[in-house]
Order: sequence, then structure tokens, then C-alpha cells
Amino acid sequence: MQLAFSFIIPVYNRPDEIEELLQSFETLGDVIPFEIVIVEDGSTIPSKGIVDTYKNKLNISYFFKENSGPGDSRNYGMKHAQGNYFIILDSDCILPKQYLKIVSQSLKEHYVDCFGGPDAAHKSFTNLQKAINFSMTSFMTTGGIRGNKSSVNKFQPRSFNMGLSKKAFLDSKGFGRIHPGEDPDLSIRLWNLGYKTMLISEAYVYHKRRISWRKFYKQVNKFGLVRPILNKWHPPTKKVTYWFPILFSLGLIVSVLLWFLDFKWPLMGYILYFVVAFILALSNTKSLVVSFLVIPAILVQFFGYGYGFLKSTFAVSILNKEPEIHFPELFFKSK
Repeated sequence: MQLAFSFIIPVYNRPDEIEELLQSFETLGDVIPFEIVIVEDGSTIPSKGIVDTYKNKLNISYFFKENSGPGDSRNYGMKHAQGNYFIILDSDCILPKQYLKIVSQSLKEHYVDCFGGPDAAHKSFTNLQKAINFSMTSFMTTGGIRGNKSSVNKFQPRSFNMGLSKKAFLDSKGFGRIHPGEDPDLSIRLWNLGYKTMLISEAYVYHKRRISWRKFYKQVNKFGLVRPILNKWHPPTKKVTYWFPILFSLGLIVSVLLWFLDFKWPLMGYILYFVVAFILALSNTKSLVVSFLVIPAILVQFFGYGYGFLKSTFAVSILNKEPEIHFPELFFKSK
């Protein structure tokens, strides 16, 4: 099958991000044809002016719709796209020049209807962005599930860097209304329909994450809230590893208390963990500042996710609350 690629990019009040992303599209070249579909999700600060400046340089379409969330906006973009294979990106991504060549070659050699790629830190990123990127992608924190070759057969692509065939989109009806969590939910539903997913580890994007400590905590806390809901919807996908952040966080609190009771070994184990994380970050980033920032980033990630996971588990699994009623902030309304 001849693949025709359509990039689907929802955007909400981020014209500056769209400009950086479109600049990176210019480096892809014209060897492999592609179109770009920008879906403005009810923004009050639209990107149309930026998009218009690229109309003579790139094959690009622009749509404006009412705000209904990124999942529904991606579905909207795929419905209006001309291609038969969609590549979904977040607006805060930047593409390396070899990205599309790697994707195209990988799909020729081993075709799947859904793939995902990892994220990386660009040299232009701030120290905080680099530290959070390490925390979100390191084997020390996520077990490498966002970009580990051992995850290839049951990899859950993330929608900041995800490919989906038109056939798989039509059969699955695309993304649901939950956010975040719409991407693993789609992956699981695709598996249930008999589709395969794959990690293309070389097809990375630079994921900029315009973020602060407060925004990072809020993001990972929502990730924690969503996971028990997905576990309830899709029981076979439950894993004991999802409990790791809350166990890590509670263990750290207990270890600090035990330290004052002159029982020091538990906390020493945590200190060793952070020393190893620091060394790995230093090796990866070559920056002392970033490596020191990695330590609070890991703490924010584990405590934020762990608290959200525990809170949601208690509400959804023990009290049997209806997720959409109990956590309305996690669901967009249908349009």
C-alpha cells in the first residue's frame, strides 16, 4: 500500500508553538510528500496569521472549531485529512529533519496501523525543560515505557508523537473524551480490535513542554487520576507497576520518619537512588544544573502521580464512583 501522510496538529492559544513546529517541517524536504492539518480548538489567540505565512511553503490546511479538547480536535483533523496514514503531534513539538524518512522506512519494513515515537530534549530547551524531559523518559522513573525497545509489542503510543492509519481510525472511531488518557485508551481499544502498535525508537520529536513546577505537578497528578479509570475500563491492562509512584512516595515519607528514630538504612537507599539518577542525568545532559533539577523533578513526578493514583483508586475502585461525574475535569463534553 502506498502511504500518504497527513500530520494532524491540534492547537489551543499557542501560535508561537505552531510557528516553531512549522519551521521544523521545512527541514523535512520534499522527497516524501505530506500534508499538514492544523485544527484550532476554539482558541482566543488564533494561529491563522502564522499558518497563512506558510501556505506557499507547505501543503497546509487550517480549520477553526469550537473548543472540545485535543482528542476530539484530532478526530476532526483526521476526518478532514486527505492522507491514508495520520501522524499526530502536539503543538509544542519540533521535528528533527530525518523524522519522516525514519517513519516511512520503518513502516515499509514492518507495517503497523499504529506507532508511537519517543520524545527528546533539544539543545535550545531551558534547564527545567531538560530536567523534566529526563524525569519523564528515564528508565529510573518510568521504566522506559515511553520509549523502551522492550515495549515494542505492547507499546502504548502517546499523542504528542503518534501514527494511526485511516482504517484503524475509522474502525476505532478515534480518541475518546477523557483527557489526559485518551491515547492509552485508544491503544487498548485498537488491541481489542486486533490492531498492533509499535514503537519506532528512532522517530523521536523534541517535546518542548512549556511548563513550570506547578504545571508539571498538575500534569502528572492528572496522569495518576486517569490510570485507575483506564484500569476499570480495561481490566486486563492492570499492572502492579502503576502502584510504584505511590509506594515510592509513601516509602520515602516513612524512611524520613525512621531516620529520626535512628534507623537510617531505608533513607540511605533513597539517597543512593537519587545519586544514581543524578549521575545518569549528568551523563545524559552534560549539565550540573539540569542534573540537580532532576531530583525535584522526580519527586514532583512521583508524588503528583502517586497522590492522583491513590485518590482515583479510592473513588473509582473502592467507592465505585462514576468517573465522569466524580472527576468532570478529566472529560470534555461532546460537540
